[in-house]
Amino acid sequence: MSLRLALVTRRFWPLVGGAEMAMANLAAEFRRQGHSVRIVTGRWEKHWPLEMVHREVPITRLPHPRTRAWGTLRYMYALSSWLHREKHNLDAVLVSMLKHDAYCAVGALQSTQVPIILRGEGAGSGGDCVWQQTARFGLRIRQRCLLASAFIAPSDAIALELREAGYAGERIARIDNGVAIPPPQSPATRDAARATLGDANHDLRLAPNAPLAVYTGRLHPDKGLLDLVTAWRPIAERWPAARLWLVGEGPQREELFRRISDLDLKYRICLPGAFDDTEQVLEAADMFILPSYSEGMSLSLLEAMAAGIPVIASDIPGNRALVAHERSGLVVPPRDARGLSAAIVRLLEQPAIRLALGSQARQVVQAKYSLEKMGREHLELIERLSRH
Repeated sequence: MSLRLALVTRRFWPLVGGAEMAMANLAAEFRRQGHSVRIVTGRWEKHWPLEMVHREVPITRLPHPRTRAWGTLRYMYALSSWLHREKHNLDAVLVSMLKHDAYCAVGALQSTQVPIILRGEGAGSGGDCVWQQTARFGLRIRQRCLLASAFIAPSDAIALELREAGYAGERIARIDNGVAIPPPQSPATRDAARATLGDANHDLRLAPNAPLAVYTGRLHPDKGLLDLVTAWRPIAERWPAARLWLVGEGPQREELFRRISDLDLKYRICLPGAFDDTEQVLEAADMFILPSYSEGMSLSLLEAMAAGIPVIASDIPGNRALVAHERSGLVVPPRDARGLSAAIVRLLEQPAIRLALGSQARQVVQAKYSLEKMGREHLELIERLSRH
């Protein structure tokens, strides 16, 4: 049976982070499995189209002025109205984050038979449960979120935080994030990806065989990117052709740019903005680095592991759930620029270790974290709820 699904996420392309990419991936996978899917999101800029298509999935953008308080209220009103109008055309609604979107979805649909499923998208200081404790009206939003049909926890840390915040344990579904598995990297595909990216953006041109490390995700203080910039200075001194790409957008962009300039690392570290699809970026890379202070289950980390490139990740629970130190990657303490530098040097000096770690990381994702598995488990939950 084909399901009619709405996926609600306040931010979406070109405002891209892990939560947004998780919804984009799910929508594409639902469509691949034969279901009718629409993403509903905010229109943050007036020149953005109200309707568009992203990866063959239709997108509806609702008014969302940039003005902070008014923009939020305008979006909430528009989302509630849209859900009221469309409630007879929906078999389920899946909402990213337990915030304003979730409040609107539960309010608009709780008197209907449409299942409302809320996805927790972070743990720790940057997670939904902490946000509900500290944000204005956060506790009021939580009271309504508690009424949703089900809650999806993409990590054990998120599941624990939901239970501790009072969410019913029997309605929490533990579903891992998943990613598409690309073809394995080879020297030929690596060189081709570098040539394509260099032709598209002069700042991304690389010297032959230049070492390349990448980060993909939001440019946010919780990601530890200032530590990574500091860690790159000794790398640049030892390998002048080496490059670090911090791929994404976010509130820390200007601060990162200043730190890069202060450390005289211009042209050694590039901030190329967000990419609709990071597959080619990962294909061009020699390693992926995620020095974050808190994570649920990082989609960017999973994508890098699926690509078969070695990863360096901070030693926090969300990353430890994916990366086994010395087997499927290297783990270093958070906020440790010197430790990051040492791990990067090790991978640059020992190509055999790079190859072994990347190969094992890819096997881990193929076995446990495929997008097909993630989509199937979401759909099984939706179908189960629809029968009640």
